Amino acid sequence: MVQLLNNVTRLIAGVTVLDTPIINASIALAQQSLPLNGFNHVMRAWINGQALINHLPAKNRSHIDVEAFSVAAILHDLGWAFNTSFVSDDKWFEVDGAEAAKSFIRNRTQAEEWDDHRVQLVWDAIALHTSTDIAKFKQPEVLYTSAGTILELIGPELAKEQWGDIITVNQTQWENILDAFPRSQFRDYLFDTLTHFCREKPQTTYNNGLYSIGEKYVAGYNATGHQMVDILESVMAADE
Repeated sequence: MVQLLNNVTRLIAGVTVLDTPIINASIALAQQSLPLNGFNHVMRAWINGQALINHLPAKNRSHIDVEAFSVAAILHDLGWAFNTSFVSDDKWFEVDGAEAAKSFIRNRTQAEEWDDHRVQLVWDAIALHTSTDIAKFKQPEVLYTSAGTILELIGPELAKEQWGDIITVNQTQWENILDAFPRSQFRDYLFDTLTHFCREKPQTTYNNGLYSIGEKYVAGYNATGHQMVDILESVMAADE
């Protein structure tokens, strides 16, 4: 793991975060690529995740590539950056975001600073940030990207039900982060974004949690025949 020398930090919403050129460039890219609600969301996810890391014992923190985590958390929703080249016609939005972040890193850094392992950490963290039951068992950079995102969305109490003792941010700290990067009609933004995928590239939604969004909110959406159970039943029937 790369150890950053002369680490520079700053406070955001009362949370100490790492301050490096690529983190600041990631913030600029997220702000440029996402609407305000999307930008505020990824910033809240980053700072909540960083707060979780900061609460760890020093020996645990020393094993985490905080710069890789930060880049992943800040860029985790580039797959929501409509009207950019980041969004494909045929990939999950999580994969679009992971691919965009990988390209961003490769174009800005030297290989000796960002080897394949570090880039893969970012890719995995973004691609798996909604797959919490997998992310829990991955590297801490992946785990805290997912945990910070879920914590930001549903708050400490519900997040603790899902993640257990990993969630060490209390309600006051969570609200301080929310005050710094507020929500404004965030529910509408979130559901508009998710239903967009169900309408525009439904084939990327049948085998993940988005299909339930499509079935509830998108007229004419139908995942029947496309889910794993349908495929398996069809194949097994052919074998009989």
